[in-house]
Amino acid sequence: MTAERPEWKISEGLTPYEDALALMEQRVADIRAGNASDLVWFVEHPPLYTAGTSSKDGDLLAPKRFPVYYAGRGGQYTYHGPGQRVVYVMLDLDKRGRDVRRYIADLERWIIDTLAEFNVHGETRDGRVGVWVERDGNREDKVAAIGVRIRKWVTFHGICINVEPDLSHYTGIVPCGISEHGVTSLVDLGLPVNMDDLDAALKRTWQKIFG
Repeated sequence: MTAERPEWKISEGLTPYEDALALMEQRVADIRAGNASDLVWFVEHPPLYTAGTSSKDGDLLAPKRFPVYYAGRGGQYTYHGPGQRVVYVMLDLDKRGRDVRRYIADLERWIIDTLAEFNVHGETRDGRVGVWVERDGNREDKVAAIGVRIRKWVTFHGICINVEPDLSHYTGIVPCGISEHGVTSLVDLGLPVNMDDLDAALKRTWQKIFG
């Protein structure tokens, strides 16, 4: 079987996290049943923390600061909030080779190629999921995160890229369990990028990676 081009959806405003989880659950079931196409869904959330399946209680530093959701995706604690583009990717891997490692590598490459559209050199690191940028003074900051879940070979959850979130909100957690490195955004890197710019770049680079 060959993979068809997915549906693209952009939600305006801030999407409640519970609504996102419910839509993903339903769409994954519909894709598995053959009743819906793959979906790439762009959202922003109100400020919140999510815990992945590998999260540690001690990494939630401010449990009362924002709502905390147990997401069921891989990974540890992360933050979502205004100014961050979250992309939920629901793909049928039955039609794409059933290769989970390749899928995650493709998500990383998608982010890296998208950042390159803005002359940002994103890199991956062994043992550190996500995409990183080098800063002055031998410093590395995380600009994008990845957290996925797969049910019966259909993917959900996905990626997030920091455009211009309030970076101080990350101080309520140890992001992805990594305390020795920081977090950045496109605007923090000195780039006048807005959400529409990023969305257009993500759409341009998708086809090369996922076909």
